[in-house]
Amino acid sequence: MDNAVTQRDLANAVRFLAVDAIERAGSGHPGMCMGIADAATVLFTRFLKFDPSDPRWPDRDRFVLSAGHGSTLLYALLHLSGYEKLTREEILNLRRLGSRTPGHPEYDPEAAVETTTGLLGQGIANAVGMALAERLLNARFGDAIVDHYTYVLVGDGCLMEGVSYESAALAGHLRLRKLVALWDDNGITVDGGTDLATSEDQLARFEAAGWDVQTVDGHDAEAVAAAIARARQSEQPSFIACRTTIGIGAPTKAGTHKAHGGALGANEIAGAREALGWPYPPFEIPEDIVATWREAGEKGRKAREEWDRRLAALPESEKESFDRGLHGELASGWNGPLDELVANWLAERPTMATVPASASVIAAISEGVPQLVGAAADVASLTGADMPSKVVSPNSFGGRNLRFGVREHSMASAMNGLACHGGLIPFGATYLVFSDYLRPALRMTAMMGLRTIYILTDDSIAVGENGPTHQPVEQLASLRAVPNLHVFRPADAVETAQCWRLALERPDGPSAILLTKSELPPLPGDHDCARGAYVVAEFWEGSADRRAVLMATGSEVQIALEARQRLAAEGIPAAVVSVPCWELFWQQDRDYRDRILGRGAVRVAIEAGCGLGWERFVGEDGGIVCLSSFGASGSAADLYRHFGLTPEAVVKAVKTRL
Repeated sequence: MDNAVTQRDLANAVRFLAVDAIERAGSGHPGMCMGIADAATVLFTRFLKFDPSDPRWPDRDRFVLSAGHGSTLLYALLHLSGYEKLTREEILNLRRLGSRTPGHPEYDPEAAVETTTGLLGQGIANAVGMALAERLLNARFGDAIVDHYTYVLVGDGCLMEGVSYESAALAGHLRLRKLVALWDDNGITVDGGTDLATSEDQLARFEAAGWDVQTVDGHDAEAVAAAIARARQSEQPSFIACRTTIGIGAPTKAGTHKAHGGALGANEIAGAREALGWPYPPFEIPEDIVATWREAGEKGRKAREEWDRRLAALPESEKESFDRGLHGELASGWNGPLDELVANWLAERPTMATVPASASVIAAISEGVPQLVGAAADVASLTGADMPSKVVSPNSFGGRNLRFGVREHSMASAMNGLACHGGLIPFGATYLVFSDYLRPALRMTAMMGLRTIYILTDDSIAVGENGPTHQPVEQLASLRAVPNLHVFRPADAVETAQCWRLALERPDGPSAILLTKSELPPLPGDHDCARGAYVVAEFWEGSADRRAVLMATGSEVQIALEARQRLAAEGIPAAVVSVPCWELFWQQDRDYRDRILGRGAVRVAIEAGCGLGWERFVGEDGGIVCLSSFGASGSAADLYRHFGLTPEAVVKAVKTRL
């Protein structure tokens, strides 16, 4: 560091670049940017391992801004450190359409934004996933290739969200020692002081969860540096409470909730400039301060170049495996065992539930897709989610099975962190009805376009005697409402295998595969899940054309097939269409869709869930045989009869519309 440039100068450059950008934008969250700037500057200039010339360097330290409302702090840090994608113009365009500086950080690895945050608590949960990914890959490739820290900056709101409790508990249990959380302990939320809603001792909480804890003055650079240095030596994840003043320096708003959201105003900013010794006009930073920041950014280049040489020295097969994982590529021939499994099923035509079918798929692809790691929220054995590998445990990361306990939300959030980190393809398993618990994280998965796979079992009222609390009704429709999420509901073992393949081969978004424990006969004819829907059984021979099209997913395809036979006995030709993935079907051209659904025929859809969305398939004159209420406790067979999910109901729906 240049002797003429002080730590306060470096922090003030961050502080006022952020505040001036927010003032120019007319909205934002200046208080946090001002308060935690000292601690963030220490982290970036003294500890964080990164190289702005190679933002995606695999062995860089990860920095996650969990308190995403302070996004301008992140943009200022990255700009001053020398990331070319975060230009001065991008800072000036804060919060404008099309800029790289949106109101909350959005996943942009080329600009060193490691994950999308803003939904409080998601960032710390993502960071746990990133720290876990580092340990998993370190166990495979060693310290020479994978040896970095994950830092996460959290706020009071992050720690109030329930997912932070789930994630902190898991991180402590697994002893993720390369995870360091810095808490911006300013005691302020939107409504006022945190004492309005909590009196919790956060240090005691994290210590109880197995973290090393410290508390420091967040404006004392040397104290912060000493705490981070100690944290890096800990055998536990570390939690550092940085006591700060929100909006520090602002004459009337510092230390109050008025500094939290919204531009400060010219008078407050002028007062802060005077109080903190920053006499420069907006967006003007002295050259020596910029140069010192850029020197700090350049420090990582040597480490990155040395790492490049170590990677190049690896045995070719090991290097190829590492590169393939980082680039999200599947090995040539990965699908050979899967194709063999499908061929056996086609030859033997087993009657089986899709849950064990999925388990067979996982076993078949495990060796050929080493990036795949499997998570489960306490139901691995019940959802078929066990991989043929060890369970990851504290200080033992050589396995591929991740146990999250009854923590669906943190599981999904950690899956996002695993995917954002790179090198791994995570899947996570729970019951479909519990997808409600993980919805915020799943939404972020889809928004970021990450390749993660959700295995959601017990997919209908066929759950039976467990009753309506465990019987999904509205969940399937609500999942289909999530943009960029492919929702698969296979109808037999072969469809299950095809859906798995489609999910694995999709690099730009998540997939949910919904499975049943009900025994299902194999479908007749060929299978074609790749186009989302296809004809399983055409109208009976001798008929000039279809008079009805019966479409269904999952278990209900069998109901449609039986209804087709009954209609044929009455001289009514009908075709059955399996629709394993709506999203893929609507991506097909109009000609294909018309050929599958038919024109002029009565269309009836059958599904053991609410009927929302099927209107698009059946049209205003079609019928939907579905559920219009929650389920009940009873056997699956009794429930299907009770709620009218029967071939008789389908036949009636067709005949009343002919």
